[in-house]
Amino acid sequence: MAKKKQEEAPKGSPAWMATFSDLMNLLLCFFVLLFSMSSIDAAKFEQVVASFNETFSVFSGGATAIGDGILISNGVSQLNELDEYINSTGKMDEGQIVDEDVAAVKEKMEEAQLEESETLAEQIQEAVDDKEMGSEIDIEFTSQYVQLTLKGALLFDSGSTLLKEEAKPVLDQVGLVLERYAAGTIEIEGHTDNVPMSGAKYSNNDELSSGRALSVFDYLLSVTDLDPANIKHAGRGEYVPIADNSTPEGRTRNRRVEIKIYNSLSSY
Repeated sequence: MAKKKQEEAPKGSPAWMATFSDLMNLLLCFFVLLFSMSSIDAAKFEQVVASFNETFSVFSGGATAIGDGILISNGVSQLNELDEYINSTGKMDEGQIVDEDVAAVKEKMEEAQLEESETLAEQIQEAVDDKEMGSEIDIEFTSQYVQLTLKGALLFDSGSTLLKEEAKPVLDQVGLVLERYAAGTIEIEGHTDNVPMSGAKYSNNDELSSGRALSVFDYLLSVTDLDPANIKHAGRGEYVPIADNSTPEGRTRNRRVEIKIYNSLSSY
């Protein structure tokens, strides 16, 4: 009887061993990368964890080893909780870093705005001085705008919104300044003292201040090429005093019209 030829065993390693070896190599590379990092960027780390989680789906199980000093427990990684653990131990506070960065940016922006306003105020002051109008116009500035303050007694009679003739040459020069230096929003505000209105066309100081702001607005549009879409006008009544209303001098100062020229970096 003929002998059966014995089948030879397949050469090389079993197929499952190649797959297992590849997996072990990938895990080894990952942990070498993890432990070699001297610092951890929280956002990038979360992206790496999410990528591995989607690929292998092995990061959600296992024992809760984080906090006990063990990174691996029962062969399952606890990387999902690593970023939370780092934050809780004070090694990294991403929110604090972001807040500090935002604060630094805001401070730099405010410095730039203040510098631009100061330059603009100096240019306007020079133009006002050249026309010898320094006594009629006060100039101040903030990080948002340069403010021109015109005395109410120069512009209007008591209880009136009709511009005086002697006020028009001053407003003509103000219009030239605005055309030259106002690249953004212009705001015209009327202000009064706190003396109640009686026997006049306007029933209260709110109406009076609004009418005066509108009169200045209308006149400036009539003598300039300013875009009315860039000009706001409002009455502030007696509510924003700059002096004591209990004295005649203080009430005189409070009766005024303010023109604010916002710089190019302001929020307006």
